[in-house]
Amino acid sequence: MKKKVLIIDDENRTRDFVKKMIDSFNLDLDVFTDGENVETGIEAINRIQPDILLLDIQMPDGTGFDVLNSIETKNFEVIFITAYQEYAIKAIKFSALDYILKPIDSEELHSSIITAIDSLEFKREETQFIALENNIQSNNRRKLVLKTQECVYVVDLNEIIRCEADKNYTFFYLNSGKKILVSRTLKDYETMLNGYGFFRIQQSHLINLEYLDRYDKQQGGAVIMKDGTAVPLSPAKKDQFFKLLEKL
Repeated sequence: MKKKVLIIDDENRTRDFVKKMIDSFNLDLDVFTDGENVETGIEAINRIQPDILLLDIQMPDGTGFDVLNSIETKNFEVIFITAYQEYAIKAIKFSALDYILKPIDSEELHSSIITAIDSLEFKREETQFIALENNIQSNNRRKLVLKTQECVYVVDLNEIIRCEADKNYTFFYLNSGKKILVSRTLKDYETMLNGYGFFRIQQSHLINLEYLDRYDKQQGGAVIMKDGTAVPLSPAKKDQFFKLLEKL
């Protein structure tokens, strides 16, 4: 049975353009372009029951988030369509959801569609949408969604003591003692957590400054975290690190 893709966007030409691109991928998908705003988008979701939803964020009568909030059971994968400076991009990243930027690139769209198709065999996690709803509220503390092969974790940033790189994977160490391995690079998380009190102390370590206990000058210099972990400080990062300490 063909998988169904629904495009919700307030621009007719965008919906038609995206449909043509998806059709050109020859992925045996039924593509619908019925949603042009929040109201018709909700109706189209309930009627079509899509497997994959491509959802614009800004629409004349509201946002894509309004659409999602109106759907009780979200039995679909979501790919947001957004402008580069969209305020919600970081919220989407924190929630481990996918997005593509306007103007839409064919290769990026193809990659996102393939990822969505591959994800359909797994149980959809409502927790990601709950985290997204929290993260789009600017006055709320961000919640980070960590997806592993077995589970989807939603953690507050103040639960994270440090992150450690392992090739293309990242270990998260939480204040509960839990250790979570995620298949994304430390560089990805360094970028994502920029401005939230985290510091790349050396190539393999990103620390939460809230859990910094002291700096130990012995053995070349190490940062001691409140859980007792000693993390070596890169000589190249020393000046920047001590300037940060002055501001704490």
